[in-house]
Amino acid sequence: MTIGGEALEYIDKKFYDLAIGIAPLEVLYDGCRWAEGPVWFGDGNFLVWSDIPNNRMLKWVPDLGVTTFRTPSNYVNGNTRDLQGRLLSCSHGARAVLRTEWDGSVTTLVDSYQGKRLNSPNDIVVKSDGTIWFTDPTYGILTDYEGYKSEPEQAGCYVYRFDPADGSLTVVADDFAKPNGLAFSPDESILYVSDTGQSHDPDWPAHIRQFSVNNDRLGNPRLFTDVDSGLPDGFRLDTEGNVWTSAGLGVNVYNPAGALLGRIKTGAKTSNVVFGGPRRNRLFITCSQYVMATYVSARGLQRP
Repeated sequence: MTIGGEALEYIDKKFYDLAIGIAPLEVLYDGCRWAEGPVWFGDGNFLVWSDIPNNRMLKWVPDLGVTTFRTPSNYVNGNTRDLQGRLLSCSHGARAVLRTEWDGSVTTLVDSYQGKRLNSPNDIVVKSDGTIWFTDPTYGILTDYEGYKSEPEQAGCYVYRFDPADGSLTVVADDFAKPNGLAFSPDESILYVSDTGQSHDPDWPAHIRQFSVNNDRLGNPRLFTDVDSGLPDGFRLDTEGNVWTSAGLGVNVYNPAGALLGRIKTGAKTSNVVFGGPRRNRLFITCSQYVMATYVSARGLQRP
């Protein structure tokens, strides 16, 4: 199944080098309540993502279709893999970062900070040194729809760095309304973090910020971009450092300077993206009840 109509909107000539005008926007699955957290398994040639309100994770294999990966999932949201290829997941239900071991068992890596429970970990990335960076807004405890309604124990919504080597957990940013998506630049000198506070207050942000990375610390915070519509829920970078982010009813693409280059119009409220396929040139998009995919000229920055 494909989405009809013109899916690409060209704003800058550079977008002609990143998009493929004849590549269709394909619907791979349309049976979710709210799809999030896509992660590509290159060694297995399949995609896994979260269907949070349905408390499950799904798996898509080319030519074979969709099957259940895990149910119940404990309301998992964002996913990635560590340097050993193990699945890392942000669980609203457990209010924790989880790791799936090679035997299928699930290990809780971290679920508290200074003796108090985390809010509801949301999105997650891994740095080349093996450290795990994740956001912790309150979305998963606001209602019983995507987790378990609870009062927050933390004083705010933070961005954390977790070191699995020594078990240390550090707050690296503490001035967000609702920290959400995050990703490193190709050389890891910059960490991009989105704030989607506007989801619950029109006066709060809907933007992406960037920070200079100095080993285990962040500095020099500055605005990368305000999205032109919707929320920058989740995003990934290509090898040239362009940012591909959810933005309302589609995906916005920005160059490293924050200029909008173009847009892929999905027609549905878009949450996350990930690059995949054997050449990392297929963009998988989670949006509302759908999982979509299209081929692009860019190649995704794959880490790990």
